Amino acid sequence: MKLDPFYLIVDSADWIERLVPVGVKLVQLRMKDVSEDDLRQHIRRAKTVCAGYGCVLVINDYWQIAIEEGCDFVHLGQEDLADADITAIRAAGVKLGLSSHDETELETALAAQPDYIALGPVWPTILKKMKWAPQGVERLKTWKARIGAMPLVAIGGLNPDRLAAVFENGADVAAVVTDITLNADPEARTREWIERTARWR
Repeated sequence: MKLDPFYLIVDSADWIERLVPVGVKLVQLRMKDVSEDDLRQHIRRAKTVCAGYGCVLVINDYWQIAIEEGCDFVHLGQEDLADADITAIRAAGVKLGLSSHDETELETALAAQPDYIALGPVWPTILKKMKWAPQGVERLKTWKARIGAMPLVAIGGLNPDRLAAVFENGADVAAVVTDITLNADPEARTREWIERTARWR
């Protein structure tokens, strides 16, 4: 499976409505501590925008709701994976992305036969508290050797100046959160990411 090399991760449909029209082709809706009604509304808005612009929408964590809402792709962390019904996800025709942070988690992820595996944090990240130290780009090379043709997503501390390092060390996709959402001009930063990832597209 081929994924766009630029993977935007945001916490609301507001961001998706704002940035997907700029040219984003792969986006994750990652909402925490939200009511089911609110989540469904954001998913529906996100689906509408992504369908209109040919963007792949990935829903973080809430796999049952993603199935019910007719979504095509979910992303699970390791804790969510432990509680998820992979058979039900597959039966619904939903693609699956999984997080990994160490060798044990990589083995667990590979056993689930996902559609991509993410490794992070590559560099220090301010997004959330991590019990894992930054992995560094060398770990990307190791992971890619292990997973073969499956897409490898690099996440954590990425910015446009670090893109060459992650792609040259085996990543297929670069994921980003705060470098865009905390930027003074998110639209301009998004365009920069699209331009800077063009040679891996």
